[in-house]
Amino acid sequence: MNAETPTAESTAPPAAKRRHRPEKQVEITDPKAIRALAHAARLEVISELYSTQVSRTATELAAQTGLTPSAMSYHLRALQKWGIVVPAATAGDARERRWKAAGTDFTIHSLGGVASPELAVLDLELEAYRRRVLAYAKTRNERRERGETGDGPSSVVLASNLLYLTPEQRSELTRRVFDLLRDYELEDPDHVPDGAERMATMWSMIPDDRGPAAAKPEAGSA
Repeated sequence: MNAETPTAESTAPPAAKRRHRPEKQVEITDPKAIRALAHAARLEVISELYSTQVSRTATELAAQTGLTPSAMSYHLRALQKWGIVVPAATAGDARERRWKAAGTDFTIHSLGGVASPELAVLDLELEAYRRRVLAYAKTRNERRERGETGDGPSSVVLASNLLYLTPEQRSELTRRVFDLLRDYELEDPDHVPDGAERMATMWSMIPDDRGPAAAKPEAGSA
């Protein structure tokens, strides 16, 4: 299922290619660490720092999340405790500490625990994405009320699918999706190409136990 899928634009400039950098995976498996992530502001910080690979101050991140700088500093120290963010180098006599992602990629793996705390994290991730959608809808409506018109096709894409996949296929699909997304990371996060617009993406894959199971061949059938 798709909604508001933009049409192809032949005049679009080529996408900036991925920065050549050593990969460093940060994987969280400790249930206590996963529970520590169950806070909307902390997830927004992780998304911002890992997605952009740019250092930020507590003040900058606070403005983005609606918190005070002191409250954001508390959350950053909590993330530092679990090795998720680290202090970044500062130039000159910078008066405020900068923070950066501790790696290039971030994953949560609960090791199959019962009542996994990562479900709470997933719920917050979905809520954060919902807030992005509502903020975009509000801005778009305000522009329409001012009489401003869009200068191109919709930039919103929504798609959902139901697939039957083996474990090997699930792994392959995940790898291919993330490899494709990485191809569109900026060479230099500090230099955004002209005409580029910041876009939020979310990709998820979960087992769907609600529908009928796939038909299995009967024993002895040809």
